[in-house]
Amino acid sequence: MFWAPIGQTTPKIPPTNVVSKRQDARMKFDVRYYLVAILFILFDLEIAFLFPWAVALKDLGPTGFWAVVIFLGILVVGFIYEWKKGALDWE
Repeated sequence: MFWAPIGQTTPKIPPTNVVSKRQDARMKFDVRYYLVAILFILFDLEIAFLFPWAVALKDLGPTGFWAVVIFLGILVVGFIYEWKKGALDWE
């Protein structure tokens, strides 16, 4: 900083020579993109619930096992519903 040459700067561009490109910053995405993202988060959270259950399976006993079987059953029914509705088709 102390040894920098004094008085040498880059030439300034006058505002009249600047080409201004004004575009909309918001891009349009298909609704299916958001639907797939929500489904990904849903099934990702499923794994977040299954990991602690798998670690503590011996302590939970049969009640904990059947609770998770019901939980997975509900998720499978939801997955089949989304599949039949065509939410997972990317055309």
